[in-house]
Order: sequence, then C-alpha cells, then structure tokens
Amino acid sequence: MIVNLPSPHTKGFISFEEVLYRRRSVREYRNEPITLYHLSQLLWSAQGITSEFGYRTAPSAGALYPLEIYCSAENVEGIDAGIYKYDPFNHQIACVKFGFYNKELYKACLYQPQVADAPLVIVITAVFERTTKKYGSRGIRYVFSEVGHVSQNIYLQATALGLGTVAIGAFEEDMIKDILNASEEPIYVMPVGVPL
Repeated sequence: MIVNLPSPHTKGFISFEEVLYRRRSVREYRNEPITLYHLSQLLWSAQGITSEFGYRTAPSAGALYPLEIYCSAENVEGIDAGIYKYDPFNHQIACVKFGFYNKELYKACLYQPQVADAPLVIVITAVFERTTKKYGSRGIRYVFSEVGHVSQNIYLQATALGLGTVAIGAFEEDMIKDILNASEEPIYVMPVGVPL
C-alpha cells in the first residue's frame, strides 16, 4: 500500500533561532497520536527533495544519498499501524508490513522505554556502498556524517512542530533489520511524540 503524504510546508510558525534554543532530547511522550502532516514534515526534513536536480534537505557527499528512512507508525492519524519506507522522489510512504512493531523495536533497542511509548519511531538506515564505491573507506565517515545531518533535521523539525525526539544508537542491528524487513544497515532509531 502506498500513502501520498501531504505536501511539505516550507514556512514555519516560529523562528529558526527559537527552534535551536528549544531543541532537546525528549524521552517521555503523551499518549496522543501525531498527524499525517507531522509525519510528512518529519520525513521531508530527513530526506525531502528540494531541487529539480534531486538535492535534498540534508547534504550528502557527492550527492550519492546513501540513506533510507523507515518508520514504525503505531498512532499516526490517517494511516494503519505498520512499518513504512519513505520515497523522497514521490513524497510517499510504502507499507512494508502492517501491525504494531514498537514493542519489538523496544526490545531491539535494549529496552529503552521511549521506543515502546512513542506513536512514531523513525529509523535511519544506510547503504554504505553508494558512497564507498566513489570514496573508498573514507566514504564510511561521510555516511556517518550524513546521518548526523539528517538526525539534526529531524530534531529541529520535531521541535518546530511541538514534538520531541531522541537519537538512539544502542540497539541490536540484526533485530532492527528483521523488524523492518530491510537490507540496509540501521544507524539511528528516533522515537517521536508529543512531549509530556
């Protein structure tokens, strides 16, 4: 199943400086859904297309874009619970599988409660070969740098929307890949929700 996401907004309601000032890692969320608009903005901030040449919201060495974005949507208005993969070219998400998977992600993330409690969990994955084929082993560094750019975009967008997130790097990689049905390497897990 393909879900067309609402068109991303490029003008916010608070200043960039205020977003920077308010940005924090948030680990506790209300038991509230997030909207499809919120999901759209978060995914667009991570890897959205911003130019006719295919450039994106985050810089990428050689414009090779080795990252893929998945999410586990447990309580997002307008879509069924499931694992989805973001298609930045069409600003859509494709359902990988339906169901509730945050509890499995919680176990894979070494029982960090914010993963189980969030209405949405974003997972940033990487195909290292897209970058290393051009840059060799140095490309590994570039991929990790790019993940930092993308995660900060998600942090800032979440803050601008009145949401909270935290970047989690402690997890069992193979478990995450199994949950997502992904071949890419997971790098960061980012639960998102309305802060308590």
